[in-house]
Order: sequence, then C-alpha cells, then structure tokens
Amino acid sequence: MSGVRVILDQDKCVGSGQCVMTAPEVFDQRDEDGIAVLLTTAPDTGQTDVVREAAALCPALAITVRE
Repeated sequence: MSGVRVILDQDKCVGSGQCVMTAPEVFDQRDEDGIAVLLTTAPDTGQTDVVREAAALCPALAITVRE
C-alpha cells in the first residue's frame, strides 16, 4: 500500500542519476541515455521519505510526489 504517487517527467530529466542513488527501489536509468525511469508509481509507505528526498535532489525538477 502506498501513501504517495510518483510522477516522472522524462522530457525534463537530465540523467543526473540522483534519484537512482537515493531511491533505487523506485527509480532506474535507461542504459542508452541515462534518462530516469520509474519502477513503480506507487512505492511502499516505507519509501515515502526517500522518494521525497529524490524529488528534492532532482536538478531538473522532473519528479513530482503527490499524496
């Protein structure tokens, strides 16, 4: 069960990998260009804090976390 929903705007993503390093259970990167991909849009409630941290660290502001 999830308390948040994650939205990733891949068009904004610059491939810095901050999200992947912060929340690898939720984010991955494409091998060909480094653009982030979501592994789940509804992470477990135990991952809420790291998902919010990943969104805050994203230099492109490509990650939105909604209640």
